Amino acid sequence: MLTLAMSNWEPMAPTNDTAIARKPPWIRVRLRSRPEPAFEETRALMRRQRLNTVCEEAACPNIGECWARKHATVMILGDICTRACAFCNVKTGMPGRLDPEEPRHLGQAVAELGLRHVVVTSVDRDDLPDGGARQFARCIAQVREHAPDTSVEVLTPDFRRKEAALETVVAAGPDVFNHNIETVPRLYARMRPGAAYHHSLGLLRRAKQVDPRLFTKSGIMVGLGETREEVDAVMDDLRAADVDFMTIGQYLRPSPKHARVERYWTPEEFADLSRAAQAKGFLLVSSSPMTRSSYHADDDFQRLQQRRAAEAGAMPGER
Repeated sequence: MLTLAMSNWEPMAPTNDTAIARKPPWIRVRLRSRPEPAFEETRALMRRQRLNTVCEEAACPNIGECWARKHATVMILGDICTRACAFCNVKTGMPGRLDPEEPRHLGQAVAELGLRHVVVTSVDRDDLPDGGARQFARCIAQVREHAPDTSVEVLTPDFRRKEAALETVVAAGPDVFNHNIETVPRLYARMRPGAAYHHSLGLLRRAKQVDPRLFTKSGIMVGLGETREEVDAVMDDLRAADVDFMTIGQYLRPSPKHARVERYWTPEEFADLSRAAQAKGFLLVSSSPMTRSSYHADDDFQRLQQRRAAEAGAMPGER
């Protein structure tokens, strides 16, 4: 069970690592002494189908709540990433071969869970000629086969230097194309080595150009040392790339070897970021300390459809 407590606590400039390591009172994740049956059922299903989840690999703080609702974000292409981002808890190294049965296992798991919306993400696979794009396409096809009423959201890597990889994924027909911009341009060299801010922006822009009906989505973390002005500039860049949905959440340090938290943004600041993003024209904004890219993604997809339908003067659900 996850709880958020509101208060008037204000972040202070930390004097040492111990000071900033203490989380403010509104960031609290309470773990039950005994996980709910649905949590255990979700975990057992993932193991039985030999599927990895970003919920586990990235140490997501919302795993208890989501798995208790039988919602899991599947991470395809293995559990070892070829990148070494300073904020990410996923293992880094040389990945093994792709599992040819992974798409079928995913489709079966989605059907068994009865999901109305599934988020499929992956590690970076710079070692593969297509960056794993064809595996994404196979996974989308298997979800369509086993759970035809389930909407599909893909959260892809940047496919940098992988010609036609984006087009392969979009041609498979996901409902939402998500690629996280993660942080502000100034911090890229330190936080996202191997990535490029303007390449990620271009990926999001091209996705909408390839399929104008596609919902596009991106997110950032705050607390890595960015300024409010830099966050506003990222919002402007995402809107210029025609991104529909933006998520903003607090960075939480997975371990002492990862990038430190420079400060905790307050709930009031997150609410202000939400208002600013909405004023810039996003169809939907999710901004809170515990927001993560796939958190409540099923409900958000329904709202995205309704917002687009309302703008177009159509009935909700038409696309």
